[in-house]
Amino acid sequence: MTLTLPPAEAARELVEPVLREAVDRLDPHSARVARYHLGWTDADGRPCATGGKALRPTLAVLSARAAGADAERCLPAAAAVELVHAFSLLHDDVMDDDPVRRHRPAAWTVFGRSHAILSGNALLVLAGELLLEQGTAGYVAAARALNQATHSLIAGQALDLAFQDRDDVTREECLLMSRHKTASLLACACSIGVLAADGPGPLAGALDAFGVEAGLAFQLADDLLGIWGRTEVTGKPVLSDLRTRKKSLPVVAALTGRTEAGGRLAELLARPGELTEDDLHDAARLVEQAGGRAWAEQEAERRLDAAARYLAEADMPAGVRAEFLEIARFITARDH
Repeated sequence: MTLTLPPAEAARELVEPVLREAVDRLDPHSARVARYHLGWTDADGRPCATGGKALRPTLAVLSARAAGADAERCLPAAAAVELVHAFSLLHDDVMDDDPVRRHRPAAWTVFGRSHAILSGNALLVLAGELLLEQGTAGYVAAARALNQATHSLIAGQALDLAFQDRDDVTREECLLMSRHKTASLLACACSIGVLAADGPGPLAGALDAFGVEAGLAFQLADDLLGIWGRTEVTGKPVLSDLRTRKKSLPVVAALTGRTEAGGRLAELLARPGELTEDDLHDAARLVEQAGGRAWAEQEAERRLDAAARYLAEADMPAGVRAEFLEIARFITARDH
């Protein structure tokens, strides 16, 4: 089932001018890579439109509205979160040797690894500048929160890299890695609008907790797509996570479930050399037979229920609460 996310269009229209103005500050080489990576231009610098879902800017705008503030007041914060997300994806693609991002060649394959890394660094610095130059106590708090989320994201990426050399990763370790790598920035997006608007602390805390649970549901859905997603929808090869033997949540759940299928999966993934297409399809079947797919689907639902409970307890307009919940449901039911 394909879901649409109408609030994202409004958020993109509001935030993109702020993003474009910020990227214009960069040196020409970094700006060229960033514009391509953000989906504004093609490899030759010609304008196009192939951007992402604008999920984090949408959440940041909703966060400000939850605190009763105008969306315009939090646009630098929404843009800063998206810049950090863009930084993380640029570096992630380089580290994972991932050749595709949003249905087209990843930036590092077009401009080279060094330019992709430098552009990611530039975007990260730019995010901090956007927040601190606002000069308010709320934006200082927002900058501090985004820094903490970035530290967590980097720690998660480090764990992800370390898992590549281990065959004993536990489900709890994998969830912790996902909490750092994915959920921390999503949680920051959910609360940063409240912080930037100098809103109530309890509201920021509730939205942060909502974002952690929604972020874990997001990662679980993403990991399911990494095995069973369709190329024409995800833009990535079929069985992409199994192809790279990634320690994703469904795979780790299957490997640690102490089933016969899990043991056969471990043997298959331990084989030297590249896996054949038949091997990959066998691996996907074994993940499912070992219970990895069912566990990931159930865990995503459990996290979604937890996110909804945090929303129910938060003091905010009913309409904003409904939009937050719609987004949480979208990111667990999405097929892209």
